[in-house]
Amino acid sequence: IAKLVEEAQVGKAALQRLADRVSAYFVPAVILIATASGLFWYFAAGIGLTYSLLAFVSVVIIACPCALGIATPAALLVGTGKGAENGILIKGGDQLEEAGKIKTIIFDKTGTLTKGQPSVTDIVPIGKLTEIQMLGYAGAVEKGSEHPLAAAVVNAAQGKRIELSEPSGFEALPGLGVKATVRGHEVLLGNLELMRKFSVPVEAYSERMAELQDQGKTISLLALDRQPVGLIGLADTVKESSAPTIKALKKMGLDIVMLTGDNERTAKAIARTLGIDTIFANVRPSDKEEIVKKLQKGGKVAMVGDGINDAPALAAANVGIAIGSGTDVAKETGGIILIKDDMTDVPKALELSKATVRKIKQNLLWAFVYNVALIPIAAGILVPFLGPGIYEVLPLLAAAAMAISSVTVVSNSLLLRRFNPKI
Repeated sequence: IAKLVEEAQVGKAALQRLADRVSAYFVPAVILIATASGLFWYFAAGIGLTYSLLAFVSVVIIACPCALGIATPAALLVGTGKGAENGILIKGGDQLEEAGKIKTIIFDKTGTLTKGQPSVTDIVPIGKLTEIQMLGYAGAVEKGSEHPLAAAVVNAAQGKRIELSEPSGFEALPGLGVKATVRGHEVLLGNLELMRKFSVPVEAYSERMAELQDQGKTISLLALDRQPVGLIGLADTVKESSAPTIKALKKMGLDIVMLTGDNERTAKAIARTLGIDTIFANVRPSDKEEIVKKLQKGGKVAMVGDGINDAPALAAANVGIAIGSGTDVAKETGGIILIKDDMTDVPKALELSKATVRKIKQNLLWAFVYNVALIPIAAGILVPFLGPGIYEVLPLLAAAAMAISSVTVVSNSLLLRRFNPKI
């Protein structure tokens, strides 16, 4: 964590690169103006060598681009440090700057908006098997899977003290379900697409499935030797912080999108609960990246996820926001990591990013205006009114003004320490 914060604080945002490019032209220009000023007052105005040299020195001192150089790093240092204090790790200045320009934010459902700890709520036999037998086969085939839904089925079977057989030929089919051989029978457990893929006739049970899906439940269909034997309903609890998060993001004027591998009925039930208008249901892991790229045509996109299958989408998004309780792959891919499992940190991260970018722009504006305004004075624009004697004190005043400029930039950046958004 400390390493990530340190890397972010020394990283460069796009605004910093702009300042570096300006400095590359600004410094030679200042040397040219200082030389021209000294030569003008010596040869053209004839005020003497001492005063002419002091004119040269005053311009160089007053235009020293210290404030310009520290305008961005100072704000980044305070902004990323403030984020770390609040459990928000920002990996770099570019991520922080991009986060302030987000137009659309995409949420994965399971484990992000929901707790990712589903439980079995319904066991509906539609064949000759009893509920116990159904759980025995379902639990056995799910033993080889790492999906949260698989853990829920296995836990339900173990909760009823069912002895689970060891499956053979286990195969996880991304976005569909699982397939294995248990006690000599081919067992399929997954969604409707899986059943269609293996030509399992389940259309007769669509009404019962729809009834469960309208309650926001995920349906897994169990088939034995390609014959349907039961429906298993699973429900995942929505995180307490999800609804306030969506409300806050909407207030910020962002478009909210939810991605899920669940069917459309279940997705709509969860979306209604949270107030999300746009959903993509039946999304396979490989499709998430494509959806991100499609939405990027309308503006900058942030993706919030926690799982291995979210990693490509997190990488494709302009800003990937990974949940700290998620997988290592997701956290490695995300540009912003939320250490706490609190979804309200998402709008906080975006607000902090906007506040930091505002400070960077204020700092850069001050540095530019300061230099543009004071260089003419250092070059001698007041000499016709106050005489060349002004150069006896002007270098000292120039040094003081340069220091004040740098102190102003740092002090303005430190005001970010007071950042405390109310979500």
